[in-house]
Amino acid sequence: MIVYTVRRLLTAVATVIGAVTLLFLIIRLIPGDPAVVMLGPRASPSMIASMRDRMMLDESVHVQLLAFLGNVLRGDLGRDVLNELPVLGMVLDVLPFTIVLAFGSIVVAVLIGVPLGTLAAAYRNSWLDRVTAFVSVAFITVPPFVAGLLLLLLFAVELRWLPVSGGGTPGDVVNQARHLILPMLALALTWVGYIARLIRSSVLEEITKDHVRTATSKGLSPGRVLFKHVLRGALIPTIAVLGVGFGNLLGGAVLIEIIFNRPGLGFLIFNAIESRNYPVVQGGLVVAVFLYTLANVIADLSYGFVDPRIREA
Repeated sequence: MIVYTVRRLLTAVATVIGAVTLLFLIIRLIPGDPAVVMLGPRASPSMIASMRDRMMLDESVHVQLLAFLGNVLRGDLGRDVLNELPVLGMVLDVLPFTIVLAFGSIVVAVLIGVPLGTLAAAYRNSWLDRVTAFVSVAFITVPPFVAGLLLLLLFAVELRWLPVSGGGTPGDVVNQARHLILPMLALALTWVGYIARLIRSSVLEEITKDHVRTATSKGLSPGRVLFKHVLRGALIPTIAVLGVGFGNLLGGAVLIEIIFNRPGLGFLIFNAIESRNYPVVQGGLVVAVFLYTLANVIADLSYGFVDPRIREA
C-alpha cells in the first residue's frame, strides 16, 4: 500500500504541473492585450506600459511560466492587478462555498443514487426497475445549468419556498443552508442517474459471485446478503467514480454559481476572465486543478484500500 500511495502521489504531482502549464499557455493564447482590456481604451501609454511591466507581459512566455511555477511552489499565487489583494486570500475567501456545494452534491447523489440502483437490481425487470431506469436516464440527460434554471423558476420564483440567489447571510447557518439547497440539487441530479445505473449493474454482477452464493446457501436472509456481502463489492466501482465526480462538479459549479449568483471559485474565475485579470484566473485554476487531482488521489487510494488487486496492478 505504501508503494502504491507513493506512486499515485508522484503521478498526481506530475499531473498538476502538466495541467497548470497547459492552462498557463492557453490563457496566453487569448487574443488582445490584457493591460488594455483591464485599463480601458482611454488609458495612457504610460499606464499600459506600467501594467504590462507588473504582469511581466513583456517577458517571454517561458520566463513568465517559470516565474509563475516558482511562485506557486512557494505558495504565492500573485496579486490581483486591479486592487493589489493577494490572490490566495481571494481564493480562500470563496473556496468554502464551492467545496460545500460540490461535496454536498456528491452526498445527495450517493444518498439518492445508491438506494435507487440497489432497488432496481433487487427487483430486476420489474416495474420498479423500469421506472428507476427511466428516472436515471432522465437525470443523466439534463445538464446542471438546465436543472438549475428549472429548479430556480419552480421553487424560488413560482412557489417562493427557497431564496433566488446569493450564498446566504454570513454566520446564519440556516439561511446559508436554504441558499444551498437549489444549487446542490441542480448539480447532484446528473450524478444521481450515473450512480444509480452503476450500482445496479455492479449489484447484478456481485450477485453471481461465489462468496454471495455461499452466503445465500448458509441460510442468511436476502437483506443481510444484499447489504453485507453484495453492496460492499458493488460500491468499489462507485468509489472511483466519486473522485472524478467531485472534479466534474467543481467544473459544473461555475455555471451554477453564475445562475444563482452564488459566491465561489467558479464565479471568481468567471469574473476574472471577463476582465482579463491574469493573476486571479491563474491562481483560481491552480487551486481548481489541485482540488480535482486531490479528489482523484483520495478516490484511488480508497479504491486500493478496499480492493488489494488494484495495488498490485
